[in-house]
Amino acid sequence: MSISPTVSPPPLESGDRLTRIEYERRYQQMPEKTKAELIEGVVYVASPVRANRHGRPHAKIITWLGMYGVATPGVDVQDNTTVRLDTDNEPQPDALLRIEPEVGGNSRITEDDYIEGAPELIVEVAASSASYDLNDKLNAYRRNGVQEYIVWQSYENRIDWFRLEAGRYISLEPDEAGIIRSRVFPGLWLAVNALREGNLAEVLAVLQQGIQTAEHQAFVQGLNSQA
Repeated sequence: MSISPTVSPPPLESGDRLTRIEYERRYQQMPEKTKAELIEGVVYVASPVRANRHGRPHAKIITWLGMYGVATPGVDVQDNTTVRLDTDNEPQPDALLRIEPEVGGNSRITEDDYIEGAPELIVEVAASSASYDLNDKLNAYRRNGVQEYIVWQSYENRIDWFRLEAGRYISLEPDEAGIIRSRVFPGLWLAVNALREGNLAEVLAVLQQGIQTAEHQAFVQGLNSQA
C-alpha cells in the first residue's frame, strides 16, 4: 500500500480568503518574522516596514502607552500581538491597551498565548487614509466592540481618535489645549500636535499631568478593588 506524502500548507498570500482556523494553520508554517493579518476573512501580508513612516511613530506610541501602563496596575500594554476577534478577523495591531479580565476587561490571554476578545483601545500606524486600517479593519474593530481606536496616518501626519458610541465610531477632537483625553482610560491624555511634530518630551509631560489627576487615581483604586 502506497503512503501519500505529507503536503505542507501553501504560504499565506495577500488576498487569500480563509477561515481563522485555516489562517492560523498556514501562519504557523510561515517564516518567524512574517507579519500577516486576517481582516473580514481576507489575508493581508505586511510589506517591509519603513523607518520614518512606521518604525519611529510606532516607537513613540509604545513609549506613550508604556508610561501609562506602568502607572496603572490592572492595565496591559501590548506591541504587535495577534488578537482573535471573531471567526473572520485576527489582526495584529501595532499597539493596544487592555484591562485585565480579573478587573473587568473584555479580553483574555489564551492558553496558547494569544489575545482573545476585544481590547479596550487599539492603535495602528497607517500609510494613508486609503489603508485598510481606516476601512475594513475599522469596521471589524467597531463591530467587535473595541471602545477606542487611534490611527496615525504617517503620510498625511494625521491622527484620528475614534470612540465607540451606540455602535458607531465618533471622532474625538482635541480641546482648546490641543489634548484628547481617553474616556475608557482616565488620565490617558494625548498632546496631538506634539506627537505629530515628534516632540515626545511634551507628549510624556502632558501624559504625566493626566496620570496625576484625581480621575486616574480613582480609576486605579477601582481596578485594585476588583483584583
